[in-house]
Amino acid sequence: MTKRSPSPETIKAWGRLMRVSRQLVEKTEDTLKTSGLPPLAWYDVLHELAEAGEGGLRPFELIDRVLLAQYNVSRLLARLEADGLVEKLPVSDDGRGQTVRITPAGRETRRRIWAVYGASIADLMGDRLSAKELETLAALLGRLRDPPILE
Repeated sequence: MTKRSPSPETIKAWGRLMRVSRQLVEKTEDTLKTSGLPPLAWYDVLHELAEAGEGGLRPFELIDRVLLAQYNVSRLLARLEADGLVEKLPVSDDGRGQTVRITPAGRETRRRIWAVYGASIADLMGDRLSAKELETLAALLGRLRDPPILE
């Protein structure tokens, strides 16, 4: 790999992206906390399990879908299970394997978190950018993903 230096424009965009991303997440986390709700990581896991349907997900599949390290997912799943929000089921063809599935209580918790999380997204982004600007931002960020999302 050739050593290259980023352009000043690249550095400026990177800095803004990192700062704005952190700020948006922190503001959303504060809003959830003020509302007496669990953090975003809980929503992320519950959302992925709900999207997976009744079959649930194996823990390694969940790790691939969320923005958390493996050890954090393991701890979080233990906490969610203790709170009755997920259940772990054995996998028939793998004696040590488990499938994790969201429970009705988990679906309700996800719904309660989304009511506040969705409003936070609307306040922090939807009310500040036009529909066209949001489309442009989504397309640009999609191009930065690996693999890129080309829409």
